[in-house]
Amino acid sequence: MDRVIAACKAALARAGHVLALTGAGVSAESGIPTFRGQEGYWTVGAREYHPQELATHDAFTQMPWEVWAWYLYRRGVCRAAEPNAAHTALVRWDAALPERFAVITQNVDGLHRRAGSPVERLFAIHGDIDQMRCAQDCVLDRWPIPEAIPALPRGESVTAEARELLRCPRCKGMARPHVLWFDESYDEPRFFLDTARRLAANAALLVVAGTSAQTNLPWQVVTLAARAGATIVDINIDDNPFADIAAESGGAVRAPAARTFPALIDALI
Repeated sequence: MDRVIAACKAALARAGHVLALTGAGVSAESGIPTFRGQEGYWTVGAREYHPQELATHDAFTQMPWEVWAWYLYRRGVCRAAEPNAAHTALVRWDAALPERFAVITQNVDGLHRRAGSPVERLFAIHGDIDQMRCAQDCVLDRWPIPEAIPALPRGESVTAEARELLRCPRCKGMARPHVLWFDESYDEPRFFLDTARRLAANAALLVVAGTSAQTNLPWQVVTLAARAGATIVDINIDDNPFADIAAESGGAVRAPAARTFPALIDALI
């Protein structure tokens, strides 16, 4: 940890952005099961679906209300969770470096937002499970899922009343969850593709936490930051490909983010 702190202090003395890239491991510390774990499986009729089968535009086209039922169940799990010490420590770091700092998160649970990370410096590159948008893309806007829609117990169907509320406020057609599905691509208007790349390409320090390096844009962020000469730190309880990149500059910490971030940020601010 001493080596990591020293490397971060040296990075902060240079010009450039200070970024935190967070993944599912940070949410898991708040009790949210990881997306690819057993809790992500969902039964429709006699068939059990893997998350990577349900989280697709194709599945939504074929069985929209079954996909909505899964997301409303997951939304309830996320809303029952609370931000942990990693989330709140990053809010403190933002306050100390408001002109330089940003959080790029793969997590759709909204915990960074609920912890107090300013929305203008919080980039949810996979969307937000508390939001919906037009399924026909009649407009780029997105809206909060109505509070009148309660958490859906596992295995229950979307009620007729909820279906009427899950509509685009503009065209009145069906809404869809505001999440990036496996058969969709990153873009700037919805998922901050260009912003994440730009921040990474001008980074002095990138701290990666709780990600298993299985999605494309996080790889781009780490790669662009490394090319820019940024110091990279990896915080994870497990080994992952980003640790090898971090070993060349900032180093890796094999410990939970909720324990590591407060200590690291206390040492830096």
